[in-house]
Amino acid sequence: MPLLILILGGLLALLGGCREIPSDRLYALYLDHPPTRSDWERALPRLVTVRGGQLHKRVSLADIDNDTVHVTTASCHHGASLPDPVAVAVRAFYTDSDLYLELSWEDATRDDRMKQWRYDGELWQNSQALEDGFGILWDASDSFRDFSCSYACHIDNFGVSKANFHATNRMKLVRDDAWLDLWNWKAQRTNRYGFADDRYLDSEGMHRDLPGELFRPNSRYFVAGDDPSAFSEGDAPLYDNDGEAVENRFIPVDTRAPGYITERPLGGRSDIVANGVWSEGRWRVMLRRALTSGDPHDVDFAAHGEKGITFGLSLMDNTLREHYASNTREQLVLLPRSRSQISR
Repeated sequence: MPLLILILGGLLALLGGCREIPSDRLYALYLDHPPTRSDWERALPRLVTVRGGQLHKRVSLADIDNDTVHVTTASCHHGASLPDPVAVAVRAFYTDSDLYLELSWEDATRDDRMKQWRYDGELWQNSQALEDGFGILWDASDSFRDFSCSYACHIDNFGVSKANFHATNRMKLVRDDAWLDLWNWKAQRTNRYGFADDRYLDSEGMHRDLPGELFRPNSRYFVAGDDPSAFSEGDAPLYDNDGEAVENRFIPVDTRAPGYITERPLGGRSDIVANGVWSEGRWRVMLRRALTSGDPHDVDFAAHGEKGITFGLSLMDNTLREHYASNTREQLVLLPRSRSQISR
């Protein structure tokens, strides 16, 4: 309770007494130490609602009858139902040097085995599984008055010819004078090594803070010439879960291998430390980044401070494309140290 009282007291002092606290704010409280589990559990969350994605769930026979037969067959006129929105609880702290964020949301399935391989005693079988993840877009240059993820999602190569339609969704900005800082966490490809991919977005699309590809398919077909049939029947991994080559050695039945090999990020690509845990139907991911990284394509949290910085959130549930997204104006505010400091 003391922490909660001090948070509320700091908010009221900051806002001048009994004025209403804006509902579109995520408040970061100052600490003189890295946040402990107890700190996170007592911190006030900002619930960010994301909508419009694709839900991955375990399906029973009753669900199949209801969702597939009733909702999506040609005999029904109303089409598929939209998935329920997902509430993401976001908490924040900061110290003299770092910003800490925690994101937590319900997810019935733990999807962190992207394209995982399994050896059945004769052949390697690929799961074709995808992965969970999220992206945070920061309006680091204060370019948009009421920023949300909608500013970054556009359609390219759009065309209509009689009954035919084609289009490609692409993340980019329309304006040439703006850019966004992008943090991308992937449940398998980045979480395994404790980071979130640090990138940025402009009118040309998505870029890496440091050039180079971190994620390489663990596939013989891919290495043989970027074969598009990677992970298909007859393919096999190059390395097992321990990083050992699988060719020309005995492989026990039920040996597993990752679908992707991840290179550890360097320089500006490694600014964001991120660790996620799935437990009892819920993901909990903690992120840490320096308040000021020195990278020209990173948001400077120290400079924004009390005035706040707007952000958008997208959520992926076992998919690479059909993501949920926030459509409200969200803002992170660092509460002044004198009004929010908590010591050990």
